[in-house]
Amino acid sequence: MAVVAASVLVWQTSDIAATRSEPTPVARAVEAAPARFPPSLAETWRADSPNTPYPVVAGPVVATGAAGEVIGRDPLTGDPVWRYKRDNALCTVAPFDTVPPQRTDTGTVLALYATDGGSLPSSDPYSAGGCSEVAGLDGGTGSLERTRNSDAERGTRLLSDGSNVTTSGRRLLTSWRSDLVLSSQYGTRPTPVQPREDLRHHCHFGSQAVGAGKVAVVERCPDDAGADRLTVYKAQTPSGRDNDDIEEVSSSIVGARARVLAVTETHTAVALADPPRVRVYDADGAVRSEEPVDMPNEELANLDPPSAAVLSTASSDAVYWFTGSRTVALTKTDLRVMWVAQQTLGPGVVFAGKLVLPVKDALVVRDPLTGADEAAIRVDRGAYTGPVTMSTTGPILLEQRGPTLVALR
Repeated sequence: MAVVAASVLVWQTSDIAATRSEPTPVARAVEAAPARFPPSLAETWRADSPNTPYPVVAGPVVATGAAGEVIGRDPLTGDPVWRYKRDNALCTVAPFDTVPPQRTDTGTVLALYATDGGSLPSSDPYSAGGCSEVAGLDGGTGSLERTRNSDAERGTRLLSDGSNVTTSGRRLLTSWRSDLVLSSQYGTRPTPVQPREDLRHHCHFGSQAVGAGKVAVVERCPDDAGADRLTVYKAQTPSGRDNDDIEEVSSSIVGARARVLAVTETHTAVALADPPRVRVYDADGAVRSEEPVDMPNEELANLDPPSAAVLSTASSDAVYWFTGSRTVALTKTDLRVMWVAQQTLGPGVVFAGKLVLPVKDALVVRDPLTGADEAAIRVDRGAYTGPVTMSTTGPILLEQRGPTLVALR
């Protein structure tokens, strides 16, 4: 579908040079999802999208990000529906749909842009200039709903739990409400402030996860003698308090080289190496379970996950974590290990009631609870062999293959 609205040029008073917006005047309808899994899938369109770590679905469109521009596309054809562009570098793009949904015909696309000067001190080894200009775009029309100036690191991912969105990072985590009002900041802030005496300082973060209005972070602090610490705090600060006056839920020493996988209302799961295993903590920070995972130890023993967040997806019944070579299914209730699928390329996604996992040259269809194989559909990804993240909208299955978004039907 061609863009039907005239281009609108909006000049900003900040260090952003210009914004060009081409919204469409009427929100589009959301296509219905299939009741049964299709017998075959074929590529219908593809687009460059290096600034989306996974397919971004917001209401009736699929959003792509490249060269400073966010494009809302028709899921069936890939044709542009609306455009939004700034002269600044585009850091990342993510959806932000409230839970429960405020509307069924639209969602919000969050576009995070870089600013000059950097958001953290230049001496910080994790900082290479900051990402602090966030725009909230109506998914149905592309209209600019709201903006926010805040602090985030380069390489950040936007992690949403349906009520808040949090920027991942190595030294600073920033959370906003759905209206982009700042709700909390945790870590090293770029502007000197009076530090709270009862909080840890000068900590580096290994990984984060969000859920149920909470943020879980693996942090490494000078006073912890080289051990990793799992801290869980509420994404929204109590009313009437400063945004860095966070409400800590629990904080526990967990060992070395931990990475947080998921957090729910009552549980938090972390992965540990030597040997590979998943340990689950309750809301008070006490260990509730620990189970081995059949996976290479080096996938946990070496580096923290890129962008300080593991690749995972969630359904109403389970969380699916991609280790780098396997997909591990965790129960949604208590985050215990259900099953492990080997030789996968990503966490997969639930589509038409089945879990679809990307593997070499194919998609494997599995029962989402038992992990039992049900079918395999051949997919030609050409020379691409890296991780594949997925999403769905209506009858369309989406694959993010590195910098390229591919739609299958």
